[in-house]
Amino acid sequence: MRTKVTGNRKSWSLWRNSGLLLRVHIDAARLAPRAWLQAAWWRLLGKKVRARARFAPLLSASRYAYQLWLLDEPPLPQGKGNACTVVALVSPGAGAEETMRSALAEGFIALHVQAEVSGACATQIDWSDDPWIMPLAAGDLLARGSGEVYRAFAASARKAGSRVVYADDDLIDSKGGRSNPHFKPRWNEELHRHFDFLTGACMVRLEAADLVGAGGEDWPSQLVARAVAAGQGDPVRIPHILHHRRSRPKPRRPLDVPVSRGDLPRVSVIVPTRNRLELLRTCIDGLEQTDYPDFEVIVVDNGSDDPAVLSYLARLDPSRYRVLRDSGPFNFSRLNNNAAQIATGELLCLLNNDIEMIGADWLAIMAWQALRKGVGAVGAMLLYPDGRLQHAGVVMNICGGAAHAHRLLWPGEAGYFHRHALPQFVSAVTAACLVVRRSSFEAVGGLDEQAFAVAFNDVDLCMRLNQRGWQSFYEPRAILVHHESISRGFDRDPVGAARLAGELAALQLRWRTNDLESEGDPYHHPHLSRYSERFAVQMPGDVR
Repeated sequence: MRTKVTGNRKSWSLWRNSGLLLRVHIDAARLAPRAWLQAAWWRLLGKKVRARARFAPLLSASRYAYQLWLLDEPPLPQGKGNACTVVALVSPGAGAEETMRSALAEGFIALHVQAEVSGACATQIDWSDDPWIMPLAAGDLLARGSGEVYRAFAASARKAGSRVVYADDDLIDSKGGRSNPHFKPRWNEELHRHFDFLTGACMVRLEAADLVGAGGEDWPSQLVARAVAAGQGDPVRIPHILHHRRSRPKPRRPLDVPVSRGDLPRVSVIVPTRNRLELLRTCIDGLEQTDYPDFEVIVVDNGSDDPAVLSYLARLDPSRYRVLRDSGPFNFSRLNNNAAQIATGELLCLLNNDIEMIGADWLAIMAWQALRKGVGAVGAMLLYPDGRLQHAGVVMNICGGAAHAHRLLWPGEAGYFHRHALPQFVSAVTAACLVVRRSSFEAVGGLDEQAFAVAFNDVDLCMRLNQRGWQSFYEPRAILVHHESISRGFDRDPVGAARLAGELAALQLRWRTNDLESEGDPYHHPHLSRYSERFAVQMPGDVR
């Protein structure tokens, strides 16, 4: 089931590669002509990174993109795994016999589950071998060589106390055509609550008793859930496509956050601003409508000289609003750090003055998540004024730095397996709207005023929180509008461009975001493009 390029097939492969690449470009130009022409223009101007960043999501949208990737599909890891027993439990249905043969070909024991897993099924397994169990749906196939790969990963999983080893998968049709690959993140417990990306493409360690009582059509997911709960270590990912599936479970729409407002602590909301009364008023009006039991607002005035703004600040209710004056050069990190020093809340909310609230519960939702054990910075779903996504978490190692995931996607689109619509752990979130425990913020020294005065200070903060065991969290049920860069403007002047280049260099030095040999963001994937915010499959020209 794997496409290979060897020996005298190389020239033929190159010819097919060129033909498919041309088809991909034609598809992209047809679907988004203006964007394709802009990307081509940047390429002609020699702006390779910018061109790749635009081309990557365009090309991946083509129906031929995955076929192009398959021509040079990376080989499976080599090396013989330790001896271990794997028992495939194949559900009934069309194609079950083919699935059984596929499992046997990989050296697995294959059992046909007639109705549901039961004590009778458990008696057919020799538990003295401490076997791994692999639930498979009828019609699904294993990639050739997947057995040895699973065995190779089994030893390290046992050592880590993990009871689950999972792999990537794609879909296969009745003619053997492959499509719709799912390149999965490293273990993301929160994402798995809403999208079971394990069942059907994993093997698990269980006890005989675990099989008893697992019944109904969802018996495979029951077994996987029991293995996840029993594991002492996180499930182990194999970043290769080992399963070809007929269908997949769909993500579940996240339920409302079970917020108990009586348990929510005081929040200090920090809003840096300079002039632009229309922006600040919209932000403050949104805070006035926010449904939260106890919060203060610290407005950090960075040298406003508009009389209307000064008059507006003077009229704010002093029982809730404090104005902190700072007339120095714009330094986002310094402004927030100074405000955090006088904050009285258990939680801090860093909030841009160009944020517009479209609901009243956003702060309660974010605060509730920020109070969870092991959670660091919490970020919201931010939309552009036209309704498209501006922020759905931050992905590291994109274009040599960091980028907002799923940017410019419409919220109602499927995107990459609905990732933009599901709560999940991420590497970082934006400080345009960020909630974090004040104690955690202080423990890592706040924002870095020297290295990241304007850009990437939020990314750096999140990474340092992650290092301390406080993982960043994306919460799509808190939805706001972000009028990005309206108040500060874009860095198109030479001074701003030079500053941005310096801060990008600092990010690369500290967090290796330009290291193409590394695996990259653990919540991304090595086979996804390093030039796309949209989780696009790698195309020729993407270099690891």
